[in-house]
Amino acid sequence: MIVQEFERQLLTRLAAPTGAGPVGAGLPNAEEMRVLADCMLGTGLRTEFQPVLDLRNGTVFGYEALSRGPAGSAFERPAALFSLARAHGFDSDIEMVAVRMAVERFAAAGAPAKLFVNFSPRALATRNIDGATVHEFMARAGMRSKEVVIELTENHILTDSSPAWSALLEYRQRGYEIAIDDLGEGFASLRLWSVLNPEFVKIDRHFVDGIHGDPIKLQMARAIVQIAAVAGANVIAEGVEHEADLQVVRDLGIRYCQGYLIARPAAEPRDDEALGLWRRMSQEPVVAFPVPGRNVNLVSARTLLRRVEAVGPEAENDLVFARFESEPDLPVVAVVRDGRPVGLVNRHAFIDRFARPYRRELYGRKPVSALMNEDPAIVEADMSIQEIGQLVSGGRHNAVMDGFIIVERGRYLGIGTSADLLREITEMQMMAARYANPLTMLPGNVPISEHLERLIAQGREFCTCYGDLDNFKPFNDVFGYQRGDEVIQLAARTLTEVCDPRLDFLGHVGGDDFVMAMQSADWELRCRKALELFGERIQLLFSEDARQEGGFVAEDRQGNRRRYPLPSLSIGAVPVYPETFRTHSEIAAAATEAKKFAKRQDGNSIFVERRRYPGGQFKPAQT
Repeated sequence: MIVQEFERQLLTRLAAPTGAGPVGAGLPNAEEMRVLADCMLGTGLRTEFQPVLDLRNGTVFGYEALSRGPAGSAFERPAALFSLARAHGFDSDIEMVAVRMAVERFAAAGAPAKLFVNFSPRALATRNIDGATVHEFMARAGMRSKEVVIELTENHILTDSSPAWSALLEYRQRGYEIAIDDLGEGFASLRLWSVLNPEFVKIDRHFVDGIHGDPIKLQMARAIVQIAAVAGANVIAEGVEHEADLQVVRDLGIRYCQGYLIARPAAEPRDDEALGLWRRMSQEPVVAFPVPGRNVNLVSARTLLRRVEAVGPEAENDLVFARFESEPDLPVVAVVRDGRPVGLVNRHAFIDRFARPYRRELYGRKPVSALMNEDPAIVEADMSIQEIGQLVSGGRHNAVMDGFIIVERGRYLGIGTSADLLREITEMQMMAARYANPLTMLPGNVPISEHLERLIAQGREFCTCYGDLDNFKPFNDVFGYQRGDEVIQLAARTLTEVCDPRLDFLGHVGGDDFVMAMQSADWELRCRKALELFGERIQLLFSEDARQEGGFVAEDRQGNRRRYPLPSLSIGAVPVYPETFRTHSEIAAAATEAKKFAKRQDGNSIFVERRRYPGGQFKPAQT
């Protein structure tokens, strides 16, 4: 009965001469009216399904239902269709029809997976898409609520005090799961995550596309994964279009993904493309995550600058309120007189004050100077990130909540937010902790350990090779640290040259020690090639006399002068098989022991630990 009543009301609205659109919207032309009518009656609206792949087992976990307008028309793309519907007051109606068609067609296909359907808070707020009606759609199609995930779009306009919130809670009470779409697109989605506690969060495609070469996107995605683990949410990576990005998504521990690489939307739910891709990708090596290359000393307030138009101190509060309503992602507005900042208005504090009884009537026509923060944090554009962090943490300003104003020689440029500041500080800390070796720019202890742990977790076969320079300390004592740095850089270049960047990871532990986690099947040949090249190239750092004599004279630890051979490279290699090591620490201990055996040999040498692996069989994944 509920569905029949909805259909009756829909036909009544279509027949209305004004189109029931909002004031000022105007009447749709004949083509627009035909498109709207066809779509709302179901004849012009098309539903396509895009699979969500489970990276753990290669199954299709679910399908997102995507609506399209009439094929070949100007409104085929969903953005154009829903924009037209919204302009004439039919957007929530079309959403309801889209949900009904998605449920009916998905149920008819009988796909053993979840159905993700898109809901906008705007439609939820109108109650046109209410739980009872959708539940009846489901019952008529033979589907249960636990088979459907409600995917929220445009979540920046959803708050816990809006009518849409109550509607959403009703769905949850009926057993539906919730997903937040485009996570990371604005700060409101993060706030919504904290209060709604959805079962699924979708990382915005911006942070997925190109993640294999972008350390900032990598860190943002990693942070989302870590938060999701605490919140008990499942992460879905959207917009996966390249295999290199999918490998990083997989190695980050993200369980679900969707995008054109997995499969394009289709009229029927299909899983053959997704399964074939997973089978191929499951054989691909564990990738090395991108290394930041930016000089942290160059990061200043200018990096955080958001050019936001300011208001004058005499601007009415109603004008500022309208500004916040029309720009949902605007966190603060600066108040400027004669080009110089005099205050700051925080979005949440301002709207909260206006939301109280009679406050808008009392303050609406008054100047914004009556409600602004008169003592905001103001920083020069060239101030370093470290200095800004100290200013914020000092506590004199409420910059954590309000953000801060950025000026150049005292004149207003724009604003900076605490979220942007924290992101930059986090990135700098990451670089200091993980990539702090300015000599070789190779990853340090932490990323080495992380990479080894990922290899262990995925049960991969690989070889850990520990490289160390022989006679380096006496060489450094005689020739100085600059020449010592040249030898270390020579070793780094040589090892980098023999590694396959698709398969092998090279890290600099510190000093003259290097670690390689090699998935190349010919890892031993590569190591021997490195020894040969290093032996040839080290000769060029010495005079003809030193080369003829085969070494140099230096004091030993007892103070006695003795002759040392030219620096050489020793490599201890430990093949790693599934379940032979539990942690990276165990691997490091075994590699250190192997390195000691290598150093007992003269010159450039390698020792392969085969004692615990009879026959030394090693068959890493091929590419």
